[in-house]
Amino acid sequence: MAVRHVLAAALCVSAAIPAHAQDVTAQSLLDKNLEARGGAQALAAIKAIALHGKLIFPGDFELAYGEIRARGGSDGIEARMEGNVQGLTYMQGYDGQTAWRINPFQGRKDAETMSADEARSMADSSRIDGVLQDSRKDGSTIAYLGRENFDGTSAYKLKVTQKDGDEFTYLLDPDTFLEIKMTEVRRIRGAPQTTETELGDYEKVDGVYFPMSLESWSQGQSNQRQRVLIESAEANPPVTPALFTQPAGPSSAMIGGAPPDASNKPPEQQPPTPATQPQDSSQPPKGE
Repeated sequence: MAVRHVLAAALCVSAAIPAHAQDVTAQSLLDKNLEARGGAQALAAIKAIALHGKLIFPGDFELAYGEIRARGGSDGIEARMEGNVQGLTYMQGYDGQTAWRINPFQGRKDAETMSADEARSMADSSRIDGVLQDSRKDGSTIAYLGRENFDGTSAYKLKVTQKDGDEFTYLLDPDTFLEIKMTEVRRIRGAPQTTETELGDYEKVDGVYFPMSLESWSQGQSNQRQRVLIESAEANPPVTPALFTQPAGPSSAMIGGAPPDASNKPPEQQPPTPATQPQDSSQPPKGE
């Protein structure tokens, strides 16, 4: 169900600003988005968040999914994500400076360092506050681009341009002021890559709304969508720096329980690379 229908009453936010109003600015929309998320105080109180659910690729290839984001590291961001199927666990981690991966689907048991472009991408996708709210303090440029139709709704459009040139364009629901779509354009090895993501099914975690449904695809390939469906979330779980640090050897998985049944797929098939992460020749082939 679209987030505008789920949260309009619960959030009790003001009615959408008329398109002709002169006081609609990037700053006013940022403020309304922050209020809709739960407010600055509630957001700052979340030092870490753990998300668990499933990651579904085109063709219904499904992995158990786990992610932890934390405020830490040299840039205030730490993260780790995992996808588990048939006893194999794909991992990615970021310690605030270096990003790494372990990809058993290509026979690799040890961690390998990811490129600087990939590290930057993972850091952005792992921000607890999100790129939009972090743009207030990281030197990004923010512009209000008017309204754009999204699934029959006249959404507010905001563009964030980071200091390194990466761009994020957001559509905000006019009733809830929460993000319902994001278009990300970044350069990987000098070549632009565009990813589109729809966000929905927002739920409160310790007073802050987070999207529990994300559908991502490479631009021009909307029929090849990757879905992340979050089934449970925990604010401020215990974390240590070691969880995010690149291991010297094979690392243990943090996802608990038995992996999902993937008997509908041949064991040798490799899951695609998540659309929210840049493609690399050492990663599984992209399924979007």
